[in-house]
Amino acid sequence: MGAKSAISREVVVAEGAFAPGHLGELTRIVPFEMVDEALARAGGMQARVRDLPSRVVVYLLMAGCLFPGLGWRQVWQRLVAGLEGIPVASPTGGALLQARRRVGSAPLTDFGSPG
Repeated sequence: MGAKSAISREVVVAEGAFAPGHLGELTRIVPFEMVDEALARAGGMQARVRDLPSRVVVYLLMAGCLFPGLGWRQVWQRLVAGLEGIPVASPTGGALLQARRRVGSAPLTDFGSPG
């Protein structure tokens, strides 16, 4: 038999209620580091700690694409449904609107290019 090798790597994850996996499969498919990089390049990172961090708003927007027939509060409820027992924000429709505006919609045409 040939020799076998194992490759291991260190994975850094977010802490708390919005850790990868807590917001469903989206955080497993789109790593929070990628979301943070996109926010930094687009200038959409929050300037202070909020109940709805910019990173979470991006996942909310992605979830909204999965549930196009629902309102934002309903999408939010589905996004945090797996967080039973963990205190999370219960934003109003207006708060979700402000959070989406804060994140912005700047295109990232060079996101994949080396830089």
